[in-house]
Amino acid sequence: MVRLFQGRYDREKNYRLAPLEVAKQFVEAGAKLIHLVDLDAARTGEPQQRDLILKLAKEVNAEFELGGGIRTIKIIADYLENGVSRVILGTAAHRDPNLVEQALKKFPRRIVIGIDAKEGKVAISGWEEKTGTSAVELAKRYDRPEVRAIIYTEIERDGTLQGPAIKSLEEILKAVNIPVIASGGVSGIPDLTALLPYEKLGLEGVIVGKAIYEGKINLKEAIQMMKDEL
Repeated sequence: MVRLFQGRYDREKNYRLAPLEVAKQFVEAGAKLIHLVDLDAARTGEPQQRDLILKLAKEVNAEFELGGGIRTIKIIADYLENGVSRVILGTAAHRDPNLVEQALKKFPRRIVIGIDAKEGKVAISGWEEKTGTSAVELAKRYDRPEVRAIIYTEIERDGTLQGPAIKSLEEILKAVNIPVIASGGVSGIPDLTALLPYEKLGLEGVIVGKAIYEGKINLKEAIQMMKDEL
């Protein structure tokens, strides 16, 4: 299990945890959906952890959403037809809208658009290439009912445990009608409760990673607390 700091591959942290055991622990804590990213594939554009990912999807009683290097309809179909619940298109969403159209037609409501931003601009290819497209512009482009959701990541906050980027997240929420999932910066329960009011604007969930691995959030307690609040 690896986490990056602000999307930088030269500042990764390996937690030396077995993915299968971690996923099972997440399910025992009450998780229904688990977020996966093939970090190596995000850079290369080719699946690097396919066998492990499909093993998780087969052996763990949860839904999985997967991102990282998914840039052809063949790869999309392979994952979605072999146990992955939904895939995330990030670089492809910016570079290859025709692929997105093809995927949405073949797999409606199983495609998530990943929007990763630095200073308001979309970053692609494993976050290493910054584009001139604004995050809001890309979000509006895919504000369609066939799209399952948008995952919005503020790269400067990712892995920092400095709290979510509320202002830029709110801009995305106000720009689209489809569900949005927040990602990046969550450091504890207070960050989760701070996001609750945004449910009425379309916030469907929040991705939490480093805070769990470093013991700052007890997943079982967090899930129960969110259920009680809702």
